[in-house]
Parts: sequence; structure tokens; C-alpha cells
Amino acid sequence: MRLKNKVAIVTGSGRGIGEAIIYRFIEEGAKVTLCDVDEKALKEVKSKVDEMNGACLLAAGDIADRDFVGKMVDNTIQEFGTLDVVVNNAAITRDAILHKMTQQQWEEVMDVNLKGTFNCLQAAATYMRVQGKGTIINVSSTSRYGNVGQLNYAASKGGVVAMTRTAAKELCRKGVTCNCISPGTIWTDMLKAVPEQAQERFRASIPLGRFGEPREVANLAVFLASDEASYITGQTINCDGGSFMA
Repeated sequence: MRLKNKVAIVTGSGRGIGEAIIYRFIEEGAKVTLCDVDEKALKEVKSKVDEMNGACLLAAGDIADRDFVGKMVDNTIQEFGTLDVVVNNAAITRDAILHKMTQQQWEEVMDVNLKGTFNCLQAAATYMRVQGKGTIINVSSTSRYGNVGQLNYAASKGGVVAMTRTAAKELCRKGVTCNCISPGTIWTDMLKAVPEQAQERFRASIPLGRFGEPREVANLAVFLASDEASYITGQTINCDGGSFMA
């Protein structure tokens, strides 16, 4: 087991990529705190974790709330004795083209995707730098390169990459690594809701000719959370079927 006895927090773990990361972490022996704003979804994920005989803690709340994040980290350490890995996966979209985007749409995305990620990053780093080890994994998106109707989302995900590189530079001498996963078009509920004609257009633009599965992103998270990635920090790795080749 690649994550045996490691303790992790995964935000946005009620569905999609975050949910897949939870199951892969449990399979690899980790103990996890499930974090999401949707308590019902968390309980459904917990039921599956229980079936896997995994150890987990629930944290239902908004990561834009600094106090909630602090309590989540404290409760995780109190429950499991330490904190080894934090995956900042939670994010939202509020799409609109530039001249129709409202202040509320902009602020809601920034509150979760940037402020929320910062809150979790800071709380984790404060503990990890003292213990002299730890792994932080932020989740960005290939949308950071720019998508029509997603100026707020693209800006937030570009900001996540910048935070990752800066945090990696600040924390490397403290034994803490910080990396970023950048998923492309992944087969989640959000994509399934898109009209079939649009799905086909998206699929045709992917060199591998198919959508990614949440588990494939989760596999990358397992690698970055494991000791196998101990000499990697400050990196952003695309998981996008070749859509944005270097």
C-alpha cells in the first residue's frame, strides 16, 4: 500500500474527482477527512468508505470560511494524530461571457477556488512546516489557459498554479512539497449534463480521443501523495489526454 498510515484531507470530496481520490487513497491505506459543502453527498461517500473498511472523518462546510478550515485541520490531527497530505480539490463554476458576468459570479468563484484553496493551503502549511514534512496537492484545470465564458474560473485556476509554485518555494526547506494537478476534460456529472453534440465536439479535440475518468486523475494524486514523489515540488502536471502538449 503506497499510502499506508498516511493521513489526508481531500476537499470537494462529495463527488467527481474528489470522490475518486478518496476511494483511491483508502485503497492505498490512507486515513482521510472528507470535506465538502454538501453534507448529504459526504455521507454517501462515507457509506462507501465504510464498505471498504476505511477510516474517515467528515467535515461539512465552506472552505471559504477560515474558521471552518482551521477546525477541520485541528479535528483531523486530533482524530488521527497527524496530517500528511492535503488535496485542495474543491471548486465551483459560475459561467458567463465577459460583458454579462456579474460581480456575484466573479466573487463566488474566487471565494471558493482561490480564497478557499488559500485557507486550506495556509492551515496545512502552518502545521506541516513545524512537523518538518508534508505533501500539498492543489487541483487546477487546463481551463486556466482560457475558455470562452469562464474568465472567472480560468483566472482562479491560473491563480492556483501561481500559489502552488510560490508555496513550493517557501516550504521546500521545511520538508514540505507542493504540486498541482491540472485535469482536462473529465467524465464527471458536470460533463454528463452537457448536450451530446457539445460532448462530441469536446471529445474530437482530445488527442487520445476520449474523456478522462476521475480515477485517472486520482491515480496521479496517489503518486504525488506517495513517497515515490518525494523529490518533486513546484510542478503542475496536466492530466488531459494530450490536449495541451508542451
